[in-house]
Order: sequence, then C-alpha cells, then structure tokens
Amino acid sequence: MSAPAPLLVVGDALLDHDLCGRVERLAPDAPVPVVSSLRRIARPGGAALAACLAAADGRQVTLVTALGDDEASESLCRLLADRVRLVRLPLTGTLSSKTRVLAEDRPLLRLDDGDGRARERTDEACRAIAEAGAVLVADYGRGTADVLRDALESAAARVPVVWDPHPRGNPPVPGVRLATPCAAEARAFAGRVRTGEARGFVSRVRTGEARGFAERPGTGEEPQNGSSLHTAARHADTLVRAWRAASVAVTLGGRGALLSHGETPLLVPSPVTAEGDACGAGDRFAATAAGFLADGELTETAVRAAVHAATRYVAEGGARALAVDTAPAAPPRPSDDREPTDDALRTAARVRAAGGTVVAAGGCFDLLHAGHVALLQAARRTGDCLVVCVNSDASVHRRKGSGRPLVPLADRVRVLRALECVDAVAVFDEDTPERLLGELRPHIWAKGGDYALARLPEASLVESWGGQVVLFPYLDGRSTTGIAERAAAAPRPARRPARTSGRRGR
Repeated sequence: MSAPAPLLVVGDALLDHDLCGRVERLAPDAPVPVVSSLRRIARPGGAALAACLAAADGRQVTLVTALGDDEASESLCRLLADRVRLVRLPLTGTLSSKTRVLAEDRPLLRLDDGDGRARERTDEACRAIAEAGAVLVADYGRGTADVLRDALESAAARVPVVWDPHPRGNPPVPGVRLATPCAAEARAFAGRVRTGEARGFVSRVRTGEARGFAERPGTGEEPQNGSSLHTAARHADTLVRAWRAASVAVTLGGRGALLSHGETPLLVPSPVTAEGDACGAGDRFAATAAGFLADGELTETAVRAAVHAATRYVAEGGARALAVDTAPAAPPRPSDDREPTDDALRTAARVRAAGGTVVAAGGCFDLLHAGHVALLQAARRTGDCLVVCVNSDASVHRRKGSGRPLVPLADRVRVLRALECVDAVAVFDEDTPERLLGELRPHIWAKGGDYALARLPEASLVESWGGQVVLFPYLDGRSTTGIAERAAAAPRPARRPARTSGRRGR
C-alpha cells in the first residue's frame, strides 16, 4: 500500500490549555464552583490542531501559519516539534490562546487571550502553496488565509483545496473542492449572501434595472433552526453557488454531515451516537476529508471517512486525548489491506486511556450477512469503540472444514472495515480468540444470542480483568452455511451463445 499523500495546512494557529479538576463545593464568598486538584494540559489549537491530526494519520504535513516571538508562540512551536514542518508568517501582536476550565470533563469557563494577526505573506509561504499537492485551509479569522488569498486561489484551480471557514473570516476562494462549515456557520454565511443579494437588488431597483422586491425568490428570512436538514440543505446550496465551490459539507454534530454539490444533497449519518468533548471535532473532520482528497479519493468517500473519524474522535475523548505525548487515531481507510491487528491494539489502548469502553466481537464472518451486521451494530452501541476479532483462513478451515473459507481473509477484513460500526479489526490464527482477547482486554465481549445455553471458553478469561460477556439477539434464519447451500442448489442460467466479432451487413 502506498503511503498517505502529503498535505499542506494553511491557517491560524492557536495555543489551547485545559485546566481540569473536580468540583465538590461552592465558594463561600460567591455562588460559584470551586475547582480543585487542577492539572494543566497544553495542546495545539486551530490550524495547528488540524495539522497535528493530519500528521497523526501518517502524513507528511507542512503548516503555514503566523507566529511571533511571544511566549505562547514559543510554547506552540515546542508542541509542534517533530510533528509538522513549520513555515512561519510574521505576526502582529501576540498569539491567540484559549484556556478552558473543566470539572469532571465538563467545561465551566473559557478565557481568551491574545489578539495576534498575520501581518504579511512571505515568498516561502507562497512557494509552499504553489508546490502543494493538496491544501487544507483552517481559517480562524486571524488573517493568515487573507494575506495568502491570491496564492490559495491559484492552488484551488489545480489541486484539491478544503476550506474550513470561520464567521470572522472571509468566504473561501473560488474553486475549492470542499468547504466544511458547521450548521451555525453555514447559516451565518448564507445570511450574508442573501443580504448582499438583497442590497444589490435594491440598488438595481433604484436605477430602474429591476422591479418589485418580491419577484426575487429566496431573499426572505430563512428558518433559524440550523439543525434542520431542510435548512442545512438550502444553506449548502446557497453557498455552493455563491462561493463557486465544487461542494459544501455542512457538519451537523452528532447527526453527521450534509454534502451538497448544488443539487440534491447527500446525508452522511454518524455511525453511532458519540457522547463526549466535541472540541476540535470540526478540525478532525476537515483534516480527514482533506487527507482523503489528497489521496485521490472521491468527495463522497472523503466526507464519509471524515464523519466516521470525527465521531470516533469525540468517543475517544476529543481534546482530552490530545495531551502533548498523545496522538489521535488514524481514520479507517476503505482500501487499506495492511496487517490490522496492531491498529486494533492501539485503538483499544487509546479508548481505555481516555476512560472509554472497549467492545470486542469475534467470528469467521465468511459471507457477511444481516445477522452479522445486526450483532455488530448492537455491540458498537454499548461502548466507545468496536474491535472485531476475525479468524484467519487456517483457523476457519480447521473449524469449518473443506472448502472454507469461501472468502479469503484480506477480503473479509476489508468488508468488515467498511462497516460504519467497526472501528478496528484484529486477526487470530488459533481456534478460539483467548490470546488476542488477552492483549485487547475488552470491557465487553459481544456474542450472538445463539450462544445463550453454552458456556463460552473465553468467558472466564474476559471476567478475569473485570470484563463482561454480553449476548445480543440473533436474527433467525441467517447463516453463512445456509447461504452457501442455497447458492449451490440454485439452478444456473443457460449459457448464451458466444457473440461473433464480425460486423453486421448494412
């Protein structure tokens, strides 16, 4: 498999701090919570966070951003060392930073500091954009995208450019492959477009070029419910046309994303409902989408992967999982045929470290059918990640006999990874998965209800570390053996006569 393509990230870097503690009482002098047992976590924010997330996917990442000589800028540079290549623009003022105060992982207060803005472009930054094969613009309204706008417009005419806009920033340059506003941002930008259209129309009325304001459709007030799919679709359609973008994906939080090319939109739902800290989920979405487009994937594939990655990011702890020495999980790739077990072990370790619940399920999954899918979907809903343990070809052959597996291991792994409910796949060569389970140490071992009357050989092992075996209802009448037998017994269609290669007479 080829390595992930390099990515250039252009935008406004921030320095983020979390002050995490617990609250057990109110202050005696005011009705405010007292946060004690504080620990401070520093991490890259803004465009720097997006760059680090892209680098964690195994990419070579270059970050073009404005930095100064202030303490916050120097701290951020230390956090970025060995993660991304930096191309610095001059900064006016001090680097913007934000500090969140959290109690039991719930934000209580946010403090913003620093008003720095990018001062001017540099030849090195313009050269980096001109040589880039794909660009992610993480605009946080602090000037980096503005001073490089001409270079970014040229890039959008030749390579994939993903633009993550900010209400305080300007619209994307024309020709971007994908813009990724959240619902509130899409509503704000679409409102600006309609206001501009209305002003332009009034001007034409005054000059006699147009008549009757009511004759122009779409200039009235839009519904204010940004979570409405209908409203999001209208905003996305408006922005595709106004921005001259190839596509706009409006992110809808836990509902997924709505992708529009200017016509009928495509809803890409979240695979599961993820509860947790959503700080940085938009950066995770944009970084994943940009990476997949850099690799040559279709926009629909990129958005689907981005929804999956953002959901998993929140489930695994979001910003809390981004301590200085911690990297987020790489999103699953639909064409990834590498050995999967190491990825599964890393995924389980990350979720466990973030306080999440690791769920595992196992089987041969030879001819994946509706019963399998129902079990895996139900299992994923019980925790924060699902690792599927699948028998190797040799293991299936020993268990199922001659002629099995019907589907080789590489294909079974690939199909399982394509399921939205599956976070990782691990392979075991033994007849039963005890050794692999001992490495994964899941909190829940999921099995189908057809095992209800049997004592599973791995049950004692799972219980030894406090785990639990959970049975889920099984769909009757679904089995690989039954499907294979029906396929073998089905009558085969008669062969059609071979077509001749000669031309028909006129």
